[in-house]
Amino acid sequence: MGLMTTTDIINLRLINQQIAATKLKTPQQLVTHMGAMQSQLFAMAKWAIGLRLPGITDTAIEKDFNDSKILRTHLMRPTWHFVAPADIYWIQSLTAHRVIAIMKRYYDHFGLTTSVRTRSKDVFAKALQGNNFLTRDELKAELKKAKIIAEKERLAHIVMDAELHNIICSGPQTGNQFTYALLEERAPKAKTLPHDEALAELTRRYFTSRGPATLRDFVWWSGLTAKEANEGIAMLGRKFVHEKIDGREYIFIPGSTILTKTSQTTFLMPDYDEYIISYKDRNIIKSLSHIPPANRNGDVLANHMFVINGIMEGTWNPAIKNKKTPIETIPFISLKRSDQQKLNNATKRYISFLR
Repeated sequence: MGLMTTTDIINLRLINQQIAATKLKTPQQLVTHMGAMQSQLFAMAKWAIGLRLPGITDTAIEKDFNDSKILRTHLMRPTWHFVAPADIYWIQSLTAHRVIAIMKRYYDHFGLTTSVRTRSKDVFAKALQGNNFLTRDELKAELKKAKIIAEKERLAHIVMDAELHNIICSGPQTGNQFTYALLEERAPKAKTLPHDEALAELTRRYFTSRGPATLRDFVWWSGLTAKEANEGIAMLGRKFVHEKIDGREYIFIPGSTILTKTSQTTFLMPDYDEYIISYKDRNIIKSLSHIPPANRNGDVLANHMFVINGIMEGTWNPAIKNKKTPIETIPFISLKRSDQQKLNNATKRYISFLR
């Protein structure tokens, strides 16, 4: 293939992220391909999976989550991510120490000494044993019995610390509440990898599923240091190429960037979707000439943006599950009739996903 253009970058990302089309069938297959998918907003995180798996429903994804086919835990940066059970240990081995270093100042602020955090993990390990799934409030009650103060943010940091040390992860939902479970019981066959193998694998997953991307993008997404990221990139195989485009070096697997009439290039983008959160530089998918100033920076991550032909062109208001709430779309500029039709179809797809 010749030199890449901005359009080529967009098209190849749509293809590699499984948005344009996919042969994958299940949430676990998709999450495995992506390595991890950001999931702090649970409803939007389910739609991020649904966007990439035509025909699947919100209910089906929730069932797989409850059955531990995909897990949810604090994994990188730090925030919640979906991750496949088979991958959780080796990814945490790379990323957890970086998150713990970031969280240290919060531990100090809330008086969460090493002793307090160790005792808390022991409490959780005992209370959750035997697939005894507990809500956060129930974990708080167990800590209280052990005379460990756990209120609001202090509790949140205690729980996150246990996640980062591979003691707990997501359990099934009970009604509308999330529960926690012992990780060893939710991922009994999870593998561990030597450091270099784990680093090589995470790097390969990232540039396979998100390329073309830069070193800076990978550092941002993974939370690794630039040194670690460079070491991972150095271990990529020959099928990955490095190409300078507009002064930046992009890494990717060469492939066709031609999209068909059936390729999905217009969609209601979930908040914090990997299509945008995977990259430090997000200008490629912004129409800066007509995006309002308030939507140009961090707001685009959680502003219900819709995408037309790979570019963010407006915002949308989400429907409420099981309600006949119309979805309002607000373009930044007047849309061509053909683009408006694509957007209408994208809206119908999201509504269908919720049913």
